[in-house]
Amino acid sequence: MRIYYHPDQACHAPKSFLLRGQLTPSPEGPVRAEILLDALSGAGFSVSTHVPECGLEPLRQVHSDRYLRFLQTIHGRWQALPGGTDIVMPNVHPVGGGRRYPDHPVGQAGWHMHDMACPLGADSWTGIAASAASAVAAAEAVLDGGDHAYALCRPPGHHAGPERAGGFCFVNNTAVAAAHLRTRYARVAIVDVDLHHGNGTQDIFYNRGDIWTGSVHADTREFYPFYWGGADETGAGAGLGSNHNIPLPLGSTGREFIAALERLLEELESWQPQVLVIALGLDAHKDDPLAGLRLETEDFIPVGARLRALDLATVIVQEGGYPTQSLGRNLLSFLDGFNAET
Repeated sequence: MRIYYHPDQACHAPKSFLLRGQLTPSPEGPVRAEILLDALSGAGFSVSTHVPECGLEPLRQVHSDRYLRFLQTIHGRWQALPGGTDIVMPNVHPVGGGRRYPDHPVGQAGWHMHDMACPLGADSWTGIAASAASAVAAAEAVLDGGDHAYALCRPPGHHAGPERAGGFCFVNNTAVAAAHLRTRYARVAIVDVDLHHGNGTQDIFYNRGDIWTGSVHADTREFYPFYWGGADETGAGAGLGSNHNIPLPLGSTGREFIAALERLLEELESWQPQVLVIALGLDAHKDDPLAGLRLETEDFIPVGARLRALDLATVIVQEGGYPTQSLGRNLLSFLDGFNAET
């Protein structure tokens, strides 16, 4: 398996985010990648850090131009404001929907930043672009004839919509990889096994019938991202029937998660995909700081094995999974299952 990680991802290093009214140390920082890289190295995996820049074109397939301009330019414009700080965090949002797009940086920040978990620093765009480039490199490896590739991406991406950052996510790396694969494959599937619903991914492809999206996650009636992720959200227009959600009660175990994944994959197999993108969250583990489910480290083995049994060329994109003593072992368990002989 080819593995890709662009070291410039470390340039995005948020110190805190707003949680329940308090500034709290952010669990989404460079240490996440360091833990995963150490685990991969210790297990004998080779990681390619010579990841080429991908430019904006792959990102434009899933995000608007004005959103990408915002991500690239907002920090300098924010600092130029009277009293502007070194961290971009919005203080106003168009709740209920805005009627027009603002010119002012504060208005744009509220328009594009869904929540308070996405502070942007001076070097954040460099890290965001490096994360996306890692996903494109993994997709390129599959397009070049490889069977499987893994992109170690942080910041993650699956909460980022066409024009929206949220939940630590800015560019939707999973969606970028899927759209890149779509340049050759007619039927691309995304399976999201993160603790949280991939609301950004769902929004990007909701009206399309060529990219199938499916997610197993903690029930959003009681868990982030709250406003998406129900079983009744099945796509619209050309995408009707191509979006599937299986929400699980908070505290569900590995056995319940794997049973739900089996139901999801039965739906997927009837759609007859040609290539697969896995949005790999490791935050469903019981010890994760954002815990909502109760998977054990060993539960990631059958998750990986069942996804490998689809027998498809596959791009694995790292999504959630936050610093614990189990994080590296969780990744290795998934890869053990995925790489096992079938």
